[in-house]
Amino acid sequence: MTDPYALLDLLAHGLVPLPWWGYVVVTLVMTHVTIAAVTIYLHRCQAHRALELHPIVSHFFRFWLWLTTGMITKEWAAIHRKHHAKCETAEDPHSPQVLGINRVLFTGVALYVKESHVPDTMQRYGHGTPDDWIERRIYTPHHKKGILVMLLVNVTLFGAVPGLLMWGIQMAWIPFWAAGVINGIGHFWGYRKFQTEDASTNIVPIAAWIGGEELHNNHHAFPTSAKFSVQWYEFDLGWAYIQVLSALGLARAKKLPPRVRLDPAKSDIDVQTVQAVATNRYEVLARYAKSMKAAWNEEVARLREKQIFADNATARRLRRCITRGTVQSPAEREAVTRALESSPRLATLYRMREELAKTWERSTLSTEQLVHQLRDWCDRAEASGIETLAEFSQRLRRYAAA
Repeated sequence: MTDPYALLDLLAHGLVPLPWWGYVVVTLVMTHVTIAAVTIYLHRCQAHRALELHPIVSHFFRFWLWLTTGMITKEWAAIHRKHHAKCETAEDPHSPQVLGINRVLFTGVALYVKESHVPDTMQRYGHGTPDDWIERRIYTPHHKKGILVMLLVNVTLFGAVPGLLMWGIQMAWIPFWAAGVINGIGHFWGYRKFQTEDASTNIVPIAAWIGGEELHNNHHAFPTSAKFSVQWYEFDLGWAYIQVLSALGLARAKKLPPRVRLDPAKSDIDVQTVQAVATNRYEVLARYAKSMKAAWNEEVARLREKQIFADNATARRLRRCITRGTVQSPAEREAVTRALESSPRLATLYRMREELAKTWERSTLSTEQLVHQLRDWCDRAEASGIETLAEFSQRLRRYAAA
């Protein structure tokens, strides 16, 4: 005869009773495996084809995501690809610049569900994702049953109350951190290494619990790269896991962020220079912004005397607008105009930045025209009388194909 007290004890504590901190550790490990599956498999491998994974690794991630998220690979990849294609427009499935930060941060998963029911999105952006037997028969038609299996496993192993709490945290982890924080704050607040055409930001240099996804601006600058970190102080944990898998023969990165190669012997602009500048355009503009910051620091006292800005906070915003070319509001535009009128040096640097950015935007120009345009830009930069601009131009001439 079955002992009812034994059944109650099993229901209360499960097959693997743990101290309170043990439940915390197990929950953190399981949620971390989930974020690793999202960033390595769904994001870098499936959505962007930035790496190849061994079938064993792919199947493990697919199974784990079925248990812990109920997400369908095709839907996730399609929605994310559309986000990149339509970023910060009305067609972007989850842009906080369009929909508002609160809506994306707190209801991001609902935006995914809504977009998953758009047939055109699935057809246009969902190509190349798994379509094998297990996907057609289990993962897609029964995608919600996986999370119920996870609930049963948690309750059986850890008891009713701990198991239910652990399951709830697992279910909320990706909707909050990925669909909310990364898609929301990652396009609203943070630092920008690269002046991409969207509003993407790096939230912080290191956030191990979201596996490198915090480096969102870097990712938007180089979306097909398997590695997100580009600065010495940034750490991409997802890339560290990929390196371990690569060492074991279970993964292969297909593309990494471009690296600038300088040829000390070069002094003239040629086709290779234009190609190298276009490939490294975000790095070029980031370095140019540094040159403008130096000029700003020299001009700031004179601008303060002319009452171009009233306080340090306004000065910082104005410097960001001028050095990065991110003028948005009418008030910012007016302040920038006044500053440039008061400083011919800043006006020249600002104008030259705009002209440089247009070099790789004019796709209708022939290669010879682009070479001539960039050569003319360098000649004018070196004749401007501005030392930082001349030094930048001389460095630009040395860009070579990697």
